[in-house]
Amino acid sequence: MEAGSSSGTLNKGSRQKNGGSRHDLEPSKIEPFIPRRDHDPKDLRSWAKRTGFVSIFSGETTIRNAKDTSVQNDSSGRDLEKGVRERGGSLSPKIEIDPILGRTRASRGIEIEAASGSNHQSLHRNRDGGTLGLRDGLERGEDQRRRISTEPALGSSDPEKRVELNGNSNENGVPDVTTASEPKKDDHNGESQVGINVFPDEEEPIIGRISRQYEVKCGIMDNPGLVPRTYYGIQHYLSLAGSLVFIPLVIVPVMGGTDKDTADVISTMLLLSGITTILHSYFGTRLPLVQGSSFVFLAPALVIINSEEFRNLTEHKFRHIMRELQGAIIVGSIFQSIMGFSGLMSLLLRCINPVVVAPTISAIGLAFFSFGFPQAGSCVGISIPQILLVVIFSLYLQGVSISGHRIFQIYAVPLSVAIIWAYAFFLTAGGAYNYKGCSTNIPTSNILVDTCRKHSYTMKHCRTDVSDAWRTSAWVRIPYPLQWGLPVFQLRTCIIMIIVSLVSSVDSVGTYHLASLRVNSKPPSPGIVCRGIGMEGFCSILAGLWGTGTGSTTLTENVHTINTTKAANRGAVQLGAVFLIFFSLLGKIGGLLASIPLALAASVLCFIWALIVALGLSTFPYNPSSSFRNMAIVGVSLFLGLSIPAYIQQYQPDTSLMLPGYLVPYAAASSGPVQTGNTQLDFAINGLLSINMVVTFFIAFVLDNTVPGSRQERGVYKWSSLEDLATDPASLENYALPKRVASVFCWAKCLGV
Repeated sequence: MEAGSSSGTLNKGSRQKNGGSRHDLEPSKIEPFIPRRDHDPKDLRSWAKRTGFVSIFSGETTIRNAKDTSVQNDSSGRDLEKGVRERGGSLSPKIEIDPILGRTRASRGIEIEAASGSNHQSLHRNRDGGTLGLRDGLERGEDQRRRISTEPALGSSDPEKRVELNGNSNENGVPDVTTASEPKKDDHNGESQVGINVFPDEEEPIIGRISRQYEVKCGIMDNPGLVPRTYYGIQHYLSLAGSLVFIPLVIVPVMGGTDKDTADVISTMLLLSGITTILHSYFGTRLPLVQGSSFVFLAPALVIINSEEFRNLTEHKFRHIMRELQGAIIVGSIFQSIMGFSGLMSLLLRCINPVVVAPTISAIGLAFFSFGFPQAGSCVGISIPQILLVVIFSLYLQGVSISGHRIFQIYAVPLSVAIIWAYAFFLTAGGAYNYKGCSTNIPTSNILVDTCRKHSYTMKHCRTDVSDAWRTSAWVRIPYPLQWGLPVFQLRTCIIMIIVSLVSSVDSVGTYHLASLRVNSKPPSPGIVCRGIGMEGFCSILAGLWGTGTGSTTLTENVHTINTTKAANRGAVQLGAVFLIFFSLLGKIGGLLASIPLALAASVLCFIWALIVALGLSTFPYNPSSSFRNMAIVGVSLFLGLSIPAYIQQYQPDTSLMLPGYLVPYAAASSGPVQTGNTQLDFAINGLLSINMVVTFFIAFVLDNTVPGSRQERGVYKWSSLEDLATDPASLENYALPKRVASVFCWAKCLGV
């Protein structure tokens, strides 16, 4: 049977009824395809979205070889379907029906011929010079297999005569569909089926299409009610608890801060995370993404904290370092905000592809391999059980459901922390870490007894009653701007934070794209991305003014949270942010979180950093991963991103005697090999070269934009245009600003308003 014909199938059924005689069979008259004119295209789009049907190709086609059948036209000379012409006994599709918009679009005149032979492959060219490749078996996942159901609206007026989109039907009137995901098969009549890839290179970039429909319990614009929305909001933030509150547990003790300072910084972070999340959900991309202190800023913060001029400070060391961090964050955030709101980010988007984003995000997690377990190993009695428990909950028990909720998968981090924290409390109360005549309140330098000096390290890191954050924190405390003093602006630290803000923007670009796919929406337009980056810069300015120690950006782990909780509701995220603001005003909440043993926090961060590495690499399979070009770029950038900082970090003649081993890699800025004669510039260059994610980003960026490669091979992100979003009202509402705000900024076309 020829492509696009159903007469061959009808003739075959007639031959079987008449004893196989071909001469007694008269040509069957098939009515032309008459599309319905009384249907609403929106209904068809809604049907496609409800059923999850998304065409993988620009016209799914089934080809069959038939040696003894031909296409028969009716007496009026009309073809089988409107827009299908006969050429040498074969049919070529001329009109494609968009399954999403319900509209027809003109074909490029692709001529398709059946491939004879089981292993034969052929290439054909269309009118525009595009190459059409035939493959015997396209490898696609089970989730991408789509079968077209028999809809009366797409068939003929006779309900017994239903013709599929490509014109093939069997004798019972049921469409005979072979998707491109199925390999070539030979039936008992010798007919063969071939899956065909019909989209030209310039039409369908690899990145930017929704190839599957993700399960979402509550969409962006849904209104499930106050109680479910509250539940989803609290659930969202509990699953991100480790990323929200554990950064102060790492940086504040290194800065020389007290337990009360740690509690105050945690409360400030909770406040800023709530405020910035609400701002971003209203004026940014409007995706259900949580803003917070990202790990992107943790490595550069540790580089600044461990600079040589701060090592000998004893009085007000915490405030001195915090004020310099504030100044650097404010300057870097201003640069990021200008880059976003001016539309310059849209130019950079042309050079940012998954081959750049994947190793950059992965390097963010890999940057802390020297800090993770060395710090967690300070008390293996609680760190090893913590790592094992969070892995068991998130991997082995992820399918366990209690009352319809997979609590072990969703609440893996907070649930495991609560259990191990209670376990450590009972060990402390039971005297497991009591040593006769030794006290945890005496500094190690003042301990005279050798036995106590030996056990003081274990007591400090394992006991749960060491911290006095709960006792010293106030019941109610309102964080306020400039609470640590006026920011200090230094050229060396400002240069570092400007470059880091650029890396943070790249991280957010990948997060925006992944999040849009997870909520089953079209990717945002470049203007919307610019708007999101500009708003992130503004939020980081607020973080610098309040003094959180790090900048504010979209949490990469948010994509995993949406995929795990299946809740992607904007209202739920906003309501959860309100609860976060309320909790930040209760000083005892910050004091309680600051009492978590550092070894316990470090063991949780080992899992979170590993998750960031996995999330970064998860963007890479969207590309043709078998491409040697892409594999080489990712491999070289990751390896050199770890090896070059290791070379810079070995110039530590005096640091190793003054700092713990896990902080030595972050102290290379003061004594690196780059010596230009300018102290400020030397510190900035050595500091940037010692940060893994910065080196990885620049190497991947240069290689991906200089090594030759096609658009499909590079996996170029396909961002939506405003016209594309306008054809899908649901997607346009997902990103559109509030009406009053949009009326004020209607002139800012570069921001997708």
